Amino acid sequence: MKKIYLDFAATTPVDPKVLQAMKPYFAQKFGNASEQHSLGQEAREAIETSRNKIANFLGASNNEIIFTGSATESINLSHKGLLEALASSGMKKFHIITSQVEHKAMLETCKHLEKLGWANVTYLPVDKFGMVSVTDIENATTEHTVLVSIMYVNNEVGTIQPIKEIGNLLIKLNKRRTVNHEPRILFHTDATQAIQYLDCNVDRLGIDFLSLTGHKIYAPKGVGALFVRSGTPLIRQMDGGGQELKLRSGTENVPYIVGLGKAVEVSAKCKVQRVKSIRSLQKLLISRILQFPGVKLTGHPIKRAPHIVSFVVNNVEGEALVLMLSAAGIMVSTGSACTSNSLEPSHVLTAMGVSAELSHGSVRFSLGKHTTEKEINDAVRIFEEIVQKLRLMAPQI
Repeated sequence: MKKIYLDFAATTPVDPKVLQAMKPYFAQKFGNASEQHSLGQEAREAIETSRNKIANFLGASNNEIIFTGSATESINLSHKGLLEALASSGMKKFHIITSQVEHKAMLETCKHLEKLGWANVTYLPVDKFGMVSVTDIENATTEHTVLVSIMYVNNEVGTIQPIKEIGNLLIKLNKRRTVNHEPRILFHTDATQAIQYLDCNVDRLGIDFLSLTGHKIYAPKGVGALFVRSGTPLIRQMDGGGQELKLRSGTENVPYIVGLGKAVEVSAKCKVQRVKSIRSLQKLLISRILQFPGVKLTGHPIKRAPHIVSFVVNNVEGEALVLMLSAAGIMVSTGSACTSNSLEPSHVLTAMGVSAELSHGSVRFSLGKHTTEKEINDAVRIFEEIVQKLRLMAPQI
């Protein structure tokens, strides 16, 4: 049975070009980048080359890129490191603004900061499409607001948040705050699902922190990066030998850092064509699935990333649907892979006003650069058969 993988928002296979770039750094060029001998300096050069690739992609400087183990670590470093740095400068009250539909890495970090009494957090609502309001952000700011953190693309429903508009708002607010001697509001975005498809130039977007991970862009799991705008206060959260510009200690994972740099380079070279191709397949998938009765598209109908398509299906249990699709060779998810072990309804769909009963029938398709039209058509056909079967099996009330 041929498998059709439609869960690229959960993770991606390592690109052959990425793997090829990584291979020498496992056994031949295995030096520790902190050492002064030739093998160590060879490793250091490889790290700095990757740093340069990512910096160029983001429109940043090399000294603004910190390699981490994941986007989750990047979020923890930016948020906790910022508050610690501000506290060490004498500030005592901190307010963070985020949204109710953020990734768990963001939400749990904020909850932890609240629990410790380090910050008050405002979790803004979203509309029925999962979109946060720029006006709501402006209205939520206080004299103690130091950070706004809004994800670029929602990982469950694909809605693109108005990141550039938020950046412009904060630039305007910060001009006033400078006059009033109030702390500057910094801006973080989780760009995990946006890197391959959207403009991630940090200056055009007005971003101070940007987190990303490798395994969503055809690099390996276990490597990520954090953009930190030069001059932004930040204190390391991992003590040790002072690697990564003294902001993230620990011997650098050279092969994986090389892989991340190569993946970003490969992605940048073919972004326009890839977006066009995947957007076309997305439209095909949406148009065909919505022909079925009792199926509703979730997320914004237009302002959505090209690779994510999410539906809720009436009278169907999402977990059963995913398992039966898997048995038929179709790999999809019930939402975010990071929260799929929970029996609770999706916090994203709940925030969008979807009932708990209906949200349990959610299913997410996510496309990749190898997805074909035939795979979409085959997946839709099998999807229809299984939905019909599950509805016949459902208890009649």
